[in-house]
Amino acid sequence: MSGFAGWAREATDPSAAGGKPEALEGIRVIEFCPGHFGGMVAASILAEFGAEAIKVEPPEGDPLRLVAPGEIRVAGTGLPFLSEARNRRFVTLDADDSAGRDVFRRLAHSADVIITTEPPERMEAMGCDYPSLRGERPGIVYLSLSTYGAFGPDASRPVVDSDILCQALSGAPYIVGEPEREGVPPRPHEAPTRLGNWHGSFVQGLWGAYGVLAALHFRAETGKGQAVDLSGAESLMMFADYNITWMHTGGKARERVGNFDPAVFPYTYIRCRDGYTFIAAYNDEAFDSLMHIIGRPEVARDPRFSTPKSRVDLENERALLSILEEWSGDRTADEILAAVEEYTSKRGGPAAAVVTGRVNRPLETLSEEHWRERGCFLRGGESAYGELLLAAPPWKMSGTPARWKSGCRPPGSDNRDVYLGILGMTEAEYRRLAEAGTF
Repeated sequence: MSGFAGWAREATDPSAAGGKPEALEGIRVIEFCPGHFGGMVAASILAEFGAEAIKVEPPEGDPLRLVAPGEIRVAGTGLPFLSEARNRRFVTLDADDSAGRDVFRRLAHSADVIITTEPPERMEAMGCDYPSLRGERPGIVYLSLSTYGAFGPDASRPVVDSDILCQALSGAPYIVGEPEREGVPPRPHEAPTRLGNWHGSFVQGLWGAYGVLAALHFRAETGKGQAVDLSGAESLMMFADYNITWMHTGGKARERVGNFDPAVFPYTYIRCRDGYTFIAAYNDEAFDSLMHIIGRPEVARDPRFSTPKSRVDLENERALLSILEEWSGDRTADEILAAVEEYTSKRGGPAAAVVTGRVNRPLETLSEEHWRERGCFLRGGESAYGELLLAAPPWKMSGTPARWKSGCRPPGSDNRDVYLGILGMTEAEYRRLAEAGTF
């Protein structure tokens, strides 16, 4: 391995991250997001880049600890929480108790970043909303995550923030899934389809972390913090992409088309002997190449398929998919890849823009040498939960790489370290509050 690839392999090797500086070292993050996965995602990203993240849970533990698809739990904690609760300290606190509210204010005044999903009125009653905190902490960055955002006609609705609600409100699932057929009752799968596994929560957390990073950069230049108000539904509207503009300029809404595409075709998944593979030809020259690859060069001259516009007619897409699958059905994904590479290696420019790639099952992705070499997965854990296979930080960086440092721990594992070490409680005060059930 030579050139940039060789340099990058050595310079960004995830296994060497521990000896390098951290971009957010010295930044303290308080995560106060009980029952909210998006808040956890935002805190995880900041913690992977070196921030000191402190998760505040109710005394009985975060409700997300009980969420367990398939009832799979480790030491009583569900897999979703275990997968995301990394690089943190875990403290418990009864924020509904007057003493607990006082402790939380002390934590907030020690922080650089607050991440909260609690209603604004609750934070205001605690004296921990942004306008209250910035008087004493003018540099504080305050990330507020919610379904509707902090203002607007629906902001005060008493809803429980959830991934599926944010997805529904965004409009994005409406254009995902199989289309309904005219004149017949829809089948169960012909319905709006949610976007992946907790996609709304992940997107909200990602966008939230990016907003915090931008705010921290501004603070480094000016000393001024700021509030970051993020709606989960609004975060997902980014994924409606050009469809919002299309609906506005075209005067009609886009309907579901399943794995067909209204902008370019073929750009879809096709059946093959061992599952599915992706196939795309982005222009006329590439489409001509693809038709030669499948042994049907005359199809490129068929009026139904001879121009980009004709190829994206839905009925023509269906017909073209059938032609492609006649060829792909008795070939494996690897054989399809080999055929594409053999033909396009002899072509150049636009004619070589034929793309294919196997649709992996998750276990197949785990087994691929490419992803193992890049360190995409790691085994980590704490004594309470044992070793877990986890997704590693995706960023490969030569100077300040993100990294996994610690896994999930039981609620309150770091109470003493945080309350005595950071807040400066005396032993007597700590015992008194603990005995009173404050944490």
